[in-house]
Amino acid sequence: MSACDQPALEALAAEVGGLLSANGQHLVTAESCSGGWVAQCLTAIAGSSGWFDRGFVTYSNQAKIEMLGVPAATLATHGAVSEATAAAMALGALRHSHADWALAISGVAGPGGGSPSRPVGTVCFAWAGPDGRVETDTRHFPGNREAVRAQSVGHSLACLRQLAACGLA
Repeated sequence: MSACDQPALEALAAEVGGLLSANGQHLVTAESCSGGWVAQCLTAIAGSSGWFDRGFVTYSNQAKIEMLGVPAATLATHGAVSEATAAAMALGALRHSHADWALAISGVAGPGGGSPSRPVGTVCFAWAGPDGRVETDTRHFPGNREAVRAQSVGHSLACLRQLAACGLA
């Protein structure tokens, strides 16, 4: 899939939706650097209201705290771009929704904002499932801002598809 191939992202979203729908489950998203792009891909699918509960775009740290209940101490200790914060975002999204699954994305899309420890293209992910377990991952994507964001959307959906198919086994 091309890094910015919107039809491929929507096809992946449709696959995720099919899995959720087949199991009578719902998804919630908590997005930072992707700015709601995952939710956009999901809602591009006709009938997605049957399996997509809601999406949170929590771009600022304050929004992460207020809307998702991310502890300020987690942000202070680990930073916004960390697996700990992504995990707290995913769990907070589950707590503040009626969903069975959550995915969360927080990263540095660029062109600025990077640091030696978190260069541009660093994106942290978390997925939480019905059993309460959370899986996390960090990736370093190449390219410009749009490419980093598109790759983040694709990775988050591809991993959710795999986790939902396996039940986080």
